[in-house]
Amino acid sequence: MKRKKRAQVPIRLNILFFFVFLLFSALILRLGVVQIVYGEDYRREVERTQDEIVSTPVPRGKIYDRFGRVIVDNTPQKAITYTRSKTTQPEEILDIARKLAQYIDIPDAEKKVTERDMKDYWILTHPKEAKRKVSEQERKKLADQGLTQKEIDKKVYEWTLDRITKQDLAQISKAELEVIAIKHEMESGYALTPQTVKSKGVTDREYAVVSEHLSELPGVNTTVDWDRKYVYDNTFRSVLGSVTEEDEGVPRERLDYFLARDYSRNDRVGKSYLEMQYEEVLHGKKAKVKNVVDKSGNVISVEQVYPGERGKDLVLTIDAELQQQVEQIIEQEILATKRKGRSPLLDRAFVVMMNPKTGEVLAMAGKLLQDGKFVDFAIGNITSAYAMGSAVKGATILTGFQTGVLHPNTYIKDEPLYIKDTPVKKSWKTMGTINELTALKQSSNVYMFKTAIAIGDGVYRPHEPLRINLEAFTTIRRYFSQFGLGVKTGIDLPNELSGFQGRGTLGGFLLDLAIGQYDMYTPMQLAQYVSTIANGGYRMKPQLVKEIREPSIDGKEPSRVIKRFEPIVLNRVDMKTEYIERVQEGFRRVMQEPGGTAYAYFANAPYKPAGKTGTAEAFYDGPIKSRRNDSTYNLTLVGYAPYNDPQVSFAVVVPWATQGESDGINNRIGRRILDAYFELKAKRMAGEPVQLPADGTETTEQS
Repeated sequence: MKRKKRAQVPIRLNILFFFVFLLFSALILRLGVVQIVYGEDYRREVERTQDEIVSTPVPRGKIYDRFGRVIVDNTPQKAITYTRSKTTQPEEILDIARKLAQYIDIPDAEKKVTERDMKDYWILTHPKEAKRKVSEQERKKLADQGLTQKEIDKKVYEWTLDRITKQDLAQISKAELEVIAIKHEMESGYALTPQTVKSKGVTDREYAVVSEHLSELPGVNTTVDWDRKYVYDNTFRSVLGSVTEEDEGVPRERLDYFLARDYSRNDRVGKSYLEMQYEEVLHGKKAKVKNVVDKSGNVISVEQVYPGERGKDLVLTIDAELQQQVEQIIEQEILATKRKGRSPLLDRAFVVMMNPKTGEVLAMAGKLLQDGKFVDFAIGNITSAYAMGSAVKGATILTGFQTGVLHPNTYIKDEPLYIKDTPVKKSWKTMGTINELTALKQSSNVYMFKTAIAIGDGVYRPHEPLRINLEAFTTIRRYFSQFGLGVKTGIDLPNELSGFQGRGTLGGFLLDLAIGQYDMYTPMQLAQYVSTIANGGYRMKPQLVKEIREPSIDGKEPSRVIKRFEPIVLNRVDMKTEYIERVQEGFRRVMQEPGGTAYAYFANAPYKPAGKTGTAEAFYDGPIKSRRNDSTYNLTLVGYAPYNDPQVSFAVVVPWATQGESDGINNRIGRRILDAYFELKAKRMAGEPVQLPADGTETTEQS
């Protein structure tokens, strides 16, 4: 019988098992030491520290014109900041404020200090007197009510504040007011978040002295802040908007909106127009800083988590050079008209210039004369509305075509209309039997009146009442709205006005509506209307922003395009092309044929324009209260050029231009702005330098 072989474990395997055993034993021993010997220390360390992530603002994005010229920039400025911990007491802040007041000046400190600030300071600096403001008996009554100590302290503090007298506050010196102002700024921010104590007007000496004494000023730091710089001063200023100051912070009415988007209460944000409309683009991504704090709230260390990113840049559709020239033209023409003595109420004028094919706004100017000085009122192009007069007659003719009461080459007799209980309604001259082309060329009111009567199914009989179908008001306004009249244009700005509709429905009001003397429209609506006619019936959305770009690296030229805004067609006018072409021909005759109402101003224009003049009887409703409701005239002009291939369209609106005979200010402005546009275009095509007076730099642009 064979013997069975006994299984044997190799010696090398036994040695391996032995080493593994030793390693596990060492690991278990080490874990035991960590847990038993040092466990309590580690637990305390974890409890002792925690991370606090704080966001800090970054500079806003820049704004450029269509040719890459900086319009809005950031100016770096020295700043002194303070960051308090979660456990910093008011007494500590006061001590630092006193020291800081020795090194910096706060101009007009007394204007920045509130009565509450002074009372809080008085309580801190007069503890014994403050304690006597509330008696022990009163304190005991509060305790007897079952209030907690925290509730009692709060109530006592409120009573103390109420009982501080003017005599008490009179003890505070002027020097102390500066300390209070500094303390107010130091306390106004969140814990662990840098709060600017002073940024505007920090001198080199103040910056250096504070930097030297940082060791005795815990929480204080010297850094660099920024301020918004509008390069061309007041040019286009009202449309660019503004940014809140740090002491304003985010607007109260939008506080929840901003807090939900990682803003702080004291962040500077756009508060009007372009700065507000594109806030999320311009604001940038905040820098992230991690503060490691102990259980008491004291900062142990600071670590940068994310460096932040400056806001993205906007490239506008505006031509800064054209904008400046248009504004200058408006100012010159207003002054020239006022010198003639027939325009005491004239104080403003507006111009919008657009590319009718894309909706890009090339210039948007408005000037307001106040106390002998001009202020920017470009935003009035979308926030104010006026009766525009005969400039809207193109829409009336097209409405007549579309409703079937007119056909191309329809002849109507221009004659005075006598409607019962209504002043005679007539044209500026009696024109006889004319078609729609002559009606536009010579600006016939009666042609438009009779068209409106037909739309309203009315019948005109001299000296009898005029009865119409009231639906005619709705019909005319519906067709007008297809051109942008009486509806919002859709421009990328907040607070756009849709205009005002007359409320009455008498027959005479319908006739006034047909000649632009009943409903009121904004200058931007007028520009959109004429652009729609110019481009063959497409109502384009007016656009001020052309592109959004990455923050520029060199600070001068725009960087990579993130988003390009393409032209947007809001609607196609529901009319035959031949109808629109008929109105285009009428507009051409206004400016290029003898007898046209604007021929005297545009007859020799090489760019062959087309357009329509307007005069509206109106009532003054401006700032001179004693002249309210005085009879006056609004002068307007719309047009485009060249008539057969429009490159630019425009609207000129001069409210309350005259109380007597017109001096043609609307036509003079129109001629000069078109000249400026085509002269600039020719220079750019030739590669000639373009001079911008705002900063004195020369650039050569290619169109």
